[in-house]
Amino acid sequence: MQDAIGILLLPALGSLIAAVFGRALGRKATSYITVGAMAAAFLWTVSVVWRLLALPPAQRSFDPVYWQWIHAGALQVHFGLLIDPLSATFLLIVTGIGFLIHLYSIGYMEGDPNFQRFFSYLNLFALAMLLLVTADNFLFLLVGWGGVGVASYLLIGFWHTRPSAVTAARKALVLNVAGDVGIMLALFILVMTLGRVSYAGVFSHVSSLTSLQVELVAFLLYLGAAAKSAQFPLHVWLPDAMEGPTPVSALIHAATMVTAGVYLVARAYPIFHAAPVAAEWVAGIGAFTALFAATIAIVQNDIKRVIAYSTVSQLGYMFLAVGISAYAAGIFHLTMHAFFKALLFLGAGSVIHALSNEQDMRKMGGLKKYMPITYWTFLIGAAANAGVPLFSGFFSKDAILGQALASGHFWLWLVGVVAAFFSALYIFRLFFLVFHGKYRGDAHPHESPPVMTVPLVVLSIGALLGGYVAVPGAWNLFDQWLQPVFSRYPGGILPAAAAAPNWGAIALTSVIVLAAVYVAWRYFAGDVVREELPAALRPIHKVLYNKYYIDELGHAVFVWTVDRLAILADLFDRVVVDGIGMGMARLVWGWGEALSPYESGYIRRYGLAVLIGGVCVVAFLTLVQ
Repeated sequence: MQDAIGILLLPALGSLIAAVFGRALGRKATSYITVGAMAAAFLWTVSVVWRLLALPPAQRSFDPVYWQWIHAGALQVHFGLLIDPLSATFLLIVTGIGFLIHLYSIGYMEGDPNFQRFFSYLNLFALAMLLLVTADNFLFLLVGWGGVGVASYLLIGFWHTRPSAVTAARKALVLNVAGDVGIMLALFILVMTLGRVSYAGVFSHVSSLTSLQVELVAFLLYLGAAAKSAQFPLHVWLPDAMEGPTPVSALIHAATMVTAGVYLVARAYPIFHAAPVAAEWVAGIGAFTALFAATIAIVQNDIKRVIAYSTVSQLGYMFLAVGISAYAAGIFHLTMHAFFKALLFLGAGSVIHALSNEQDMRKMGGLKKYMPITYWTFLIGAAANAGVPLFSGFFSKDAILGQALASGHFWLWLVGVVAAFFSALYIFRLFFLVFHGKYRGDAHPHESPPVMTVPLVVLSIGALLGGYVAVPGAWNLFDQWLQPVFSRYPGGILPAAAAAPNWGAIALTSVIVLAAVYVAWRYFAGDVVREELPAALRPIHKVLYNKYYIDELGHAVFVWTVDRLAILADLFDRVVVDGIGMGMARLVWGWGEALSPYESGYIRRYGLAVLIGGVCVVAFLTLVQ
């Protein structure tokens, strides 16, 4: 596995070539190089996974060291790549789905004057995420972590002539940097207490930490994970990230950035196992986020914002899973989510492209007959997102809910089931408003070109069939694949027979999901969009539409407070700081003005002054004695 570094070097080279030589090479050559780099990285990843599969499960881990980075006393940090089933899973997601998003972008970004710069940023984003998931220590994970934040800032604000895009990019960067501070502090504690930053070194010595230290480290790591993966209340940047081009939304929400937090908690499971309080917070906030975001999504009218809040909700399920130590189930849902969420975003991009950049669902409708490929692939993505039986999301979401119920977390299971109802409701509300009824817009709908529809078809296959790698009561190939990773240190999955599926709970969840689909069809599939709500529901609708006023609350608490503090600081600067400086200047100037008449140039006056001064000194010394 020594050659695995090539997976990182390919997008690094593609990004560099596009940035430096993109204008000279032209659009076509730039797209060939950058998309080709991702395709080659994916094929390289497949070869690595193939070699892992050829080994006995207990030996499926490689940690090649490439060079020494820091050697300061007992602290030694090297640059190495950890290749095991967990990192290999993420490599497949980032390179495979990333390649499809790159390919789709050729058609979507056609005509953009900054085409080459966009593809350079895409490759840079992929590079940062690949480093994050393959680093074998917390220091280089932090390097990749920060790289993902910078790349997201560049891509969200790509259309920098739009003030809203610049604001959204700045918001994402600030909140992510706040989370980065948590990881930095956790890293400082690990260095001070254990003198190590490598995963193997830290995880093997977690028992050396006091309960307070390990809980603090876990909470700080979770702060970084929650910011990156948009957990309440740090979720507010993610819906605004829709200001970037749609392929960016798909890349951030499906294949890269937002999954980084889930990866961090799963990778650091020995720490969270030793920190039960932090783990309960992870699961509890995850469950709340899943329900909270789903309720907001059901009233949004922007097609991309609905899917954005869907991402926040699905991430909540993943954190619920890793918080209750259902690591494999959480990563399984993450993998299935990568397929159907990328499919939904690219499908939404196909619709937006066909309707001349229209994003308001109230101005869509009836697109089924104009865009048949987008329609059928989007239907598969919606069914998978909702957890409709036999689609991929059904298997992965029920794996999480089943483990929550089996482990005694009844309330978390109940919240997850209620969130499943809203998940089905909001995604099929979107589906019926966009594709059914009659067309309500002014554009001339048409199907997207093959360069955009082929990725949709490929992703729809994953969204349709991906879940069959883990069938309840039959087989669970995904758990078997990840088990060596999560049984290496205390607190992981122990080899044991899989628990029998709770068919009653599965049936109940399925009925609830199908009921939500029916409600969506009943109210949103007609020719007329119902704008009027019963009087009793209007206050609730207003609260949900305004996202529980979280942004306004944040503005009042933070922005308003900072503004007031800035005014006070300015007043202090002008009155106190400037006042002291100007006062001293005026004092010196006044003394100078007062004494200047005595600087006459007459020697007799100077002599008299010296004499008077001498007399005063002698008198003072006499009195003192």
